[in-house]
Amino acid sequence: MKEVTQIIIADDHPLLRRGVKELIEEQEGWQVIGEASDGEKALELARKFPAAILIIDIVMPKMNGFEVAKAIRENKLPNNIIILSMHNKESFFDRAMDLGILGYVIKDSADTEIIDAIKNVSAGKYYLSPSISGFAVKRGQYITSGSDDVIGISRLTVTERKILKMISENMSTKDIANKLFISIHTIERHRANICQRLDLHGTNVLLRFALEHKDIL
Repeated sequence: MKEVTQIIIADDHPLLRRGVKELIEEQEGWQVIGEASDGEKALELARKFPAAILIIDIVMPKMNGFEVAKAIRENKLPNNIIILSMHNKESFFDRAMDLGILGYVIKDSADTEIIDAIKNVSAGKYYLSPSISGFAVKRGQYITSGSDDVIGISRLTVTERKILKMISENMSTKDIANKLFISIHTIERHRANICQRLDLHGTNVLLRFALEHKDIL
């Protein structure tokens, strides 16, 4: 039997929630198992359904979307998160990436992008609306230096580079998760993404890479 993809929608606009829900439930094997009109309810649902993907707006009553995401990470809940917002400012995007959020969809394009976003995020991959994808490039540019481009480190996000540096310091996955206030599952996903970006394969290869390039991390 095919596993059901569970999804929570958190937005204080009922019409938007209904529209997104209709799009989602057209997909076979996808189920909206909860809706929230404020951040506190969204966090409550995330705790109740830790395997669910949380689609959440940034501006919400009681707790905003970033506060909910931070609480989810601090409580080490495994929920993957998609921001669905009208805000396309770089500062909002950077905050989302620093919290380990995998998806960021601009509301104006939700009807054409939310399905692809869920597919990617459910597989542990990033999804960004094309209109803000340039911010990801800029984050990469901010952390480039010297020979980084040759070995691919410039392709890492700021969070991934932080994790790689901690790996080079022989910190365990559990220690890294505790230091960054995110779940072990999220760290493992970041490690897999780092290996994919750097084209690394094999047992302990990420640790060897981190130790070899420790001086430029």
